[in-house]
Amino acid sequence: MKKLVCSMLGILAYAVVMAQSPLKTYEATITEADLKKYLTYIASDELEGRDTGSEGQKKAARYIIQHLEEWGLQPIVNTPAGKSYLQTFPLYKGGWGEGYVNIGKKKMEFFKDYIPSGLVNIPEEKGLETIFVGYGVKDDNRDDYKGKDVKGKAVVFLSGDGSADGQGWSGTAGLRRKSRIATDLGAAAIFEVFKGDESAWKTTVAERKAVLSRFSRMDIEKAPASAATAVPAFVASGAMGADLLGVKSSALEKYRKADLSAKLKTKPVTIRVKSERADTPVETANVMGFLEGTDRKDEVVVISAHYDHVGIDEKGQIYNGADDDGSGTCAVLELAQAFAQAKKDGHGPRRSMLFLWVTGEEKGLLGSLYFTDHDPVIPLKDIVCDLNIDMIGRVDKKHESNPEYTYIIGSDKLSSELHAISEKANKESVNLELDYEFNDPKDPNRFYYRSDHYNFAKNKIPIAFYFTGVHEDYHRPGDDVEKILFPRYARIVKLVYHTAWELANRDKRIVVDSNKP
Repeated sequence: MKKLVCSMLGILAYAVVMAQSPLKTYEATITEADLKKYLTYIASDELEGRDTGSEGQKKAARYIIQHLEEWGLQPIVNTPAGKSYLQTFPLYKGGWGEGYVNIGKKKMEFFKDYIPSGLVNIPEEKGLETIFVGYGVKDDNRDDYKGKDVKGKAVVFLSGDGSADGQGWSGTAGLRRKSRIATDLGAAAIFEVFKGDESAWKTTVAERKAVLSRFSRMDIEKAPASAATAVPAFVASGAMGADLLGVKSSALEKYRKADLSAKLKTKPVTIRVKSERADTPVETANVMGFLEGTDRKDEVVVISAHYDHVGIDEKGQIYNGADDDGSGTCAVLELAQAFAQAKKDGHGPRRSMLFLWVTGEEKGLLGSLYFTDHDPVIPLKDIVCDLNIDMIGRVDKKHESNPEYTYIIGSDKLSSELHAISEKANKESVNLELDYEFNDPKDPNRFYYRSDHYNFAKNKIPIAFYFTGVHEDYHRPGDDVEKILFPRYARIVKLVYHTAWELANRDKRIVVDSNKP
């Protein structure tokens, strides 16, 4: 009798669940426990930081494919051996050759006196006049370039903006912002003078060298040896900055406190920094699982994340990348499971869905570029939109007191309907704070251009980018699983799920009716 009662209760419980809307039924499959299980492996030391093309990344790919096979998602890539989940292609890795900057007859050493901002190639020696422009600030309230002709010259400016906190002009974002201004004004090269003592400079050089060794840019096609960086940018030590400005190092600090540029006689420079390409390619692959739709199966909703990270540094420290982008990788896995289960139960999406894990994001968005520009497995005209997930597991400084948020970037730039769907999905499901700060085209971080959705957006495919901001462990060894905020992380995944459900099942394909920067 007890067994009969239990059986009847089980049947009743199943009937209650299935009586719910399918949307809610499969939302319940998205759990903190699943996300933690996946991420504990993806961000484990065993995968050694998932550097692009490494064995650790290949292990991650095999783990993803194992789940795709289990859930019944289909391989879609044509290969000589048949259909595959892997879109394999080669990348060419770069390195550093000879590099120097001469100030007059004094030779400055690469990765000692100065460091590159980004990857720089100047294969032939270039001689330039220099010009000091204070802090290099130019905005609605201030113009450090006033009365100065920088066209064709090497611009020299101090770090920050002269204030205590830099007011958005300090750090990497500040240098990027200043570099764009100098470039727009016709500068031929850029030098920012570092602020800090010798010990701080040595630490910065070591960190930058380690970063560039991990991030040595790759390319899909082997670059010609003569390809040169249009406007190279460098960070100079305080001592080198003093030499550039023709002052003693001990006197440099006063130039941070007042604009004395009229009294300076900067010295000309000659520059050469040669980057080199390896002849042997590195093999890597995008991973994808396809779920065929019903009556609108020729239209496809893409959900993407990058599954590579930056590997191991020179000291042997593993950069596990739990947030970047282990969080996105595992979110896409959980979403694939939810939609696959819906289809198995007879509630599959009307439109087809492609769950896409791209490689090479850390090397320049190369996996998504290969997918969109070199070998689109699905015709781009058939892709309805891309929902891209990159770093949704942590909290940034702005939201430390209110972690129930996510940034959404780009949802209104190509389709007003996508933006409206996103807002409605949030309101009717998890009701997070949707922060659009980084959607501003004037934002100096330019995150819209810095993750894989952009390669879809540039092809006029609507996108929404889910992101929770950078933190102290961004691209550092401390980006580990125990720091992930799983309850909030799961809520963001559910927001993507609700948005994707509507996009995949609505009567009409969303319109492309905007063209915002």
